[in-house]
Amino acid sequence: MLTEFKNLPDDSRVWVYQANRKLSNDEVAEITELTNDFLTKWTAHGAELEAAAEIKYNRFIVIGLNQANASASGCSIDASVHFIQSLQEKFDVDLLDKMNVTFYTGEYIAYKPLTDFRKMAKDKSVSKNTIVFNNLVNTKAEYLENWEVPAHESWHNRFLS
Repeated sequence: MLTEFKNLPDDSRVWVYQANRKLSNDEVAEITELTNDFLTKWTAHGAELEAAAEIKYNRFIVIGLNQANASASGCSIDASVHFIQSLQEKFDVDLLDKMNVTFYTGEYIAYKPLTDFRKMAKDKSVSKNTIVFNNLVNTKAEYLENWEVPAHESWHNRFLS
């Protein structure tokens, strides 16, 4: 059952998928339509899942699931991953590589392999105050409060001296 992201309770489960490049407005429109269609049909053991999605900064697909009514099962999570994989193929974009870091450089969003981010931290090109995207957030509340944070408030801190 599709809902609006803002209507999901704060304890809803979230998954954040970051694209390795900025998506065009046309791609965002098509991905939004495809995602909404997927979420409308998304079920767990035959039960409808109350879910929503939003695309932030033409780069992040965020899926939220209200687990109060029905929780995602292994099969429904597999279905969502297969759906994301289908988006990767259709739009020639990487959405599942967790070994990359996305962060602000001025007003722009940069996407770098973790090894490059480590080197940038060592070279002081990024600092503890660099705003990073913590895609490891688990709930809507964490997403709203702790997704865009200074690097020292995230798992990225381990690379800063």
